[in-house]
Amino acid sequence: MAADGTVSNGKVFADVTAEQEDGLPDGMKVDSRGDVYGSGPGGVWVFSPDGKHLGTIKPPETPANCGWAEDGKTLYITARTSVYRITLAVAGEKPLYQ
Repeated sequence: MAADGTVSNGKVFADVTAEQEDGLPDGMKVDSRGDVYGSGPGGVWVFSPDGKHLGTIKPPETPANCGWAEDGKTLYITARTSVYRITLAVAGEKPLYQ
């Protein structure tokens, strides 16, 4: 970032706009390896730090957001009518406010 706050040499990290499943890119979190978890079409998409799609967590309904539980390995996923949880092998990043 330049001193005046402008950004240059930007690039697209990941693009899921061609996907046909319901849902839009929205909330995202990062795990302790730097992998990015972002809600999007059909689930929570997981990307490596360089933007490679590692997989998609597919809850029973379209997700809106996700967040780490206090145990560090449980990912909560909010959706239209429910909240889902999944325990992962990798720990999430601790929020800055803890």
